[in-house]
Amino acid sequence: MRFFLCLLHPASPSSRNPGGGGASGRRGSGSCPAAGEVASPAPYVRRVGWLREIQATIREHKREHAVHILRLLRKDLGLEGTFLNEVLYKNATFLNLVDPISHDLLMSLARDLQCPKKEYDPWKSSDRICRQLIYHLTPHSKWHRKSQDLKTSLQKKVSQDSMDLSGIPLTMRDVHRMAYYLQNNGDHLTSVDLSFTELNDDMVRLLLPFLWALPKLTHLSLNGNRLTRATMKELTDTMKDMNKFPCLAWVDLGNNVDVSSMPQPLLVGLRKRLSQQTTLPTIYEALDCDSEISSGHEGSQPEDEAAGSTPPRAFSQQGCKR
Repeated sequence: MRFFLCLLHPASPSSRNPGGGGASGRRGSGSCPAAGEVASPAPYVRRVGWLREIQATIREHKREHAVHILRLLRKDLGLEGTFLNEVLYKNATFLNLVDPISHDLLMSLARDLQCPKKEYDPWKSSDRICRQLIYHLTPHSKWHRKSQDLKTSLQKKVSQDSMDLSGIPLTMRDVHRMAYYLQNNGDHLTSVDLSFTELNDDMVRLLLPFLWALPKLTHLSLNGNRLTRATMKELTDTMKDMNKFPCLAWVDLGNNVDVSSMPQPLLVGLRKRLSQQTTLPTIYEALDCDSEISSGHEGSQPEDEAAGSTPPRAFSQQGCKR
C-alpha cells in the first residue's frame, strides 16, 4: 500500500524543497506528501482566492484587471475564454459540463464586467455573483465538522440510506476504514457524499471496487476534491460494465483539478442505468389519476389484476386505484 510505503520510507530532509514552490516541489494528485511537508491547498481554495480578488479589484474600479483574473478562473475550471464571443456554443460542449452552475454564473459575471447595465450598479451585481460562486465552490457552513472524524460520522448513522462525509478531510487510513464499512454496511446505501474530503486519484481507485458493488447506490458526490482526468477515465471504463454501479443515476465531479466535462461513454452508461430503474406513467394514466382524485370516485376496472403486478407508486393507495 502506498500509505504504508510513505510511513516506512519518508523523504529525507535534504530531498525536500524548503520553499515548497517550483516544479521540484509539485507532486501528483495521487502521491504521498513527504514527512513534515504541508500539502498544497485543494483547487477550490485557489479559485475562491481569485473570486475575492475580483471583488477587491471591482471595488477599486480596476475592471480590466478583474477581467484578466476571470480569464484565469475560467481556464482553471476548464472553461476557456472570458469574453462573450469566446464562449459560444461552437467552442465548447456545454451539454457535458460537470459544473453547469459555475459556467452560468461565470457567464453572468463576464456579462456584468464587459457589458454593464447603466440602470444597475455594476459593483453590487458583480459582487453578488461572486458571493454566489464562492458559496457554490466551497463547503457550506453546515459542512464544517472540525470536531468530527470519520469514525464518529460512521457511528452516528444519521440516515439509513445515505453516507454524508462532506467537509471531513480524509487520509488513506480513513479510506481503508471506509472501504471496510462499505463492504459490511453498504447494501442499503442509495447516496454517498464525499465532496470536499481531500480525495485524490489513489484514494478513489482504492474505493471504486467497494462503491461499484453497492446494489442501491444512485447518487455519488466527488466534487471539490483533488481528482484528475485519470479518475474520470477509470469511472468511465467502469460504467461500461452494467454489473457495476447497477443503479447509479448521477455523479458529481465538478470543482476538481482538471475535470471539466463528462465523456460521452459515461453519460451513456448513466442513461442506460436510469432507463432500467425508472418507469414513468403515460399522459393518459396521469390524467385518469387526476380526474379520479378530483371526483373522489374509485371505480373498479378489469385491469385490477394487471395493476397488481406493477410496482407501487408514491401515491396513496386510495388515490389512483384501478
